[in-house]
Amino acid sequence: MASVEDAGDVDKVEGTTLREAATTRNAFTELMKPKPKPDKSRTPNQFRHPATDLMDLGNPRNHLLPYIQKPESAAPAGSVVSYNDDWVLIKDLYPKSSVHLLLLPRSPQHYVAHPFDALQDPQFLSSAKAEVEKAKDLIASELRRLYGSFSASERPRRDALESDDPPDTLPPGRDWRSEVIAGIHTHPSMNHMHVHIISRDRHSPCLKHRKHYNSFNTDFFVPLEAFPLSPEECQRRWGMEWHKMDMGCWRCGKNFGNRFQRLKDHLEEEFMDWRKE
Repeated sequence: MASVEDAGDVDKVEGTTLREAATTRNAFTELMKPKPKPDKSRTPNQFRHPATDLMDLGNPRNHLLPYIQKPESAAPAGSVVSYNDDWVLIKDLYPKSSVHLLLLPRSPQHYVAHPFDALQDPQFLSSAKAEVEKAKDLIASELRRLYGSFSASERPRRDALESDDPPDTLPPGRDWRSEVIAGIHTHPSMNHMHVHIISRDRHSPCLKHRKHYNSFNTDFFVPLEAFPLSPEECQRRWGMEWHKMDMGCWRCGKNFGNRFQRLKDHLEEEFMDWRKE
């Protein structure tokens, strides 16, 4: 803070020496001075979690930690899909689409970091992408199981499988893998790093409001293939007001503004058409 600004002001301060006046703060002047704007710019390796105990299992934002530390005994039963020394793949307990998995790194160096920071590591990013590719295969198989009987493009494959004399090489059927996306949220809701691997259909009772929808349908959701991000792109995504953005249908692009129930009804119609493709 500045003291009295100039000699004229100092002379007007009665009963004080020049030195005393120079250190005297004028409360009104200080109150009216424009406050400096904080520097909100960030670059990779500066995206930190809020000061918190990342090992405190009583904190709901730390509820992914048991899956990372002891996937063999994590509850609820059946929530862990697979794991190895480096990664754990689990089902999202509150899925936002028909199939929604989370990929969790087990390296403490990475699981306590913000994804923007962790995915700057080339070796770690390469490993994450390899694990995501395997997870996409699993989700594609599950989508085929769930919706293959409804899909027109899947019919030749199903007919061949059900034939009395099946061919040696089956028709490829629908490309269910193309219905799966993977990425991270700019501001994750959980403290420990995780990659979302999710079908595109947005068909789930857990999709309940605008934030749920926009978190996967705006630039707040960063596809894994976009990494590593430049500092400028990190900053752009970090500062965006994604939760206030209009909601557009993931399939047809129709804009629903902030009318979530209208969007939700529309999504059900789109889902029925999508599974018939």
